[in-house]
This record gives sequence, C-alpha cells and structure tokens, in this order.
Amino acid sequence: MEVNIIDLSGNSTKKITSALFDEPFRPDLIKRAVLASQANRQQPYGPHMYAGMRTSAEGWGPGRGVSRVARLKNSSKSARIPQAVKGREAHPPKPETDRSEKINDKERNKAIKSAIAATGNEQLVKKRGHQFSAQLPLVAADELSALTKTKDVKAFMEAVRVWDDVERAKDKTIRAGKGKLRGRKYKKAKSILIVTVEDKGIVKAARNLAGVEIVTPDKLSAELLAPGASAGRLTIYTESAVAKLEEAMQ
Repeated sequence: MEVNIIDLSGNSTKKITSALFDEPFRPDLIKRAVLASQANRQQPYGPHMYAGMRTSAEGWGPGRGVSRVARLKNSSKSARIPQAVKGREAHPPKPETDRSEKINDKERNKAIKSAIAATGNEQLVKKRGHQFSAQLPLVAADELSALTKTKDVKAFMEAVRVWDDVERAKDKTIRAGKGKLRGRKYKKAKSILIVTVEDKGIVKAARNLAGVEIVTPDKLSAELLAPGASAGRLTIYTESAVAKLEEAMQ
C-alpha cells in the first residue's frame, strides 16, 4: 500500500510503500488477544478464609423442636451458616483461582498485525465513533516526536483534520453500576493513539489531551490498537515507527 508522509503543517511531503496495512482483518484474533491481556492484568480477589466464621455459635442438637443450625451463645439467633445474617458465603470467589488466559505468540502477533491494518481502514475507524476527515492511514514525519508544547500538538492535529476527535473525547459519561461509588464515577472515551519510536517531548506535550495516548512500537498491543476489542482506533504513526514495525513484523 502507498502511504503519504505528512509534515507538521499537514502537507504531504513524499510517499512510501508499506505492507503494514495490507494484513487481513481478523476480529476473532483481536478479541482473543485483548481478552487475554485483560485477564492477565486481573488481581486476585476473594473474602478472608474465616469471614463469617468468627462466632461463638454452636448447634443445640436434637430434641428442642427447632432447626439444628448453629446459634449464638446465650441467644437463639442463628450464625455462621450462609442463610444467616453476617454468615459465611456459601461459594465465595477464591483468591487462589487462576484467572489468567493463555494465547500463542503467533496468534498475538497476528492480532497486532491485524489491528494495525484496521487503523488504516476508514470504515472501521468511523464505526468506532472517531470523528475526523483525514485520509488514512496517518503517517507523520519524525518531527512530530520532537514537539514540546501542547499548542503545537493541537495545531498539528487541526492541520491533519483529527482535532474533532479530541473534542469528542472530552465528554464524560457516568458509569453504570456500583463502580461509580468506588472512585470511578466517570467513563472517558479513547481518542488518538500516537506511535513514535522515541520521545523527544511529545509525551509531555500530548499527555493532557483528552483520550490521547502515546506508545513506542515495542510496547504496542492489541488492546491499545483495539480498546474493548473493537478494532479501528484512530492512530498516527511516525515514519520511523512504521519502519520499526515493518522490521519487527517480518
């Protein structure tokens, strides 16, 4: 595929041929890689092994005309059993459970290749909800990684007509469920992903932009390229990052 290299003003400076965006779209592999990444990031959880068991309760035995459940000393109140108030849980989650998921290296690499190719598919990127009017794939000159001011990054994104997506990501939505009581009330959208070989100031310059993330080719994963297993994230690559990825994917 022929790819345009754009400068910081949004103008095309030259064209290169890259096979990076010719990989077939494999949503099944992408989803498998993302779910494995999420599962392997989980922390063990579960109640204390003696939860609900720290009690003086003992059974009364037969002959009293009442059920033979454990009852508190000097009381008829039941305890310890799962159906009692503050009783133990019958089948709680076990902290020792192995919740990790395995995925073959070839499958993971294939998923990353497919997710990279999906970032160059305009239909898939728009399906994710990204707002832009640029021609995909977006490959910028290496000068992008040397930007040190947020206003310069904003000017570049406006020049390549992707700034609308950062504006879209500013809108926060309230999370459904109990999570909003636990320090994560709002959900934020993912916006532009910038892939660059080295950081000469771009990380600090772009870190305060809504939904924007910066990553090096060696840290690139299916989850970054396809958040929520939905492929087609709006992505900007630097020229050297494309060369590095082509070298790594061979």
